[in-house]
Amino acid sequence: MTTTVRLPLRVEQALATYCVEAKRTKSEVIVELLEQRFMGTQTERTPYELAQEAGFIGCLGGNSAGKSAGGGKKPAGGTKERVAATIRKKHGKKPAA
Repeated sequence: MTTTVRLPLRVEQALATYCVEAKRTKSEVIVELLEQRFMGTQTERTPYELAQEAGFIGCLGGNSAGKSAGGGKKPAGGTKERVAATIRKKHGKKPAA
């Protein structure tokens, strides 16, 4: 079946560039994208899924009471201060010998 679609210039240029780089026809790319959209298949995970898998999203286990993960004293202040204290601890200058 033949369908005509009017694309904005920026989309048409991006499609043409992609097709040259990928050595694929415009029809192949458009059909693949439409199939993904309507058939529910997804070739890549969403940024949210990737962040969740990497551990950037979600609860820190056992740390809900505000205690430090290492069991030591909790630095005073909020999140900003705790992050700064952790960075100082990790990258602090070594004592002189």
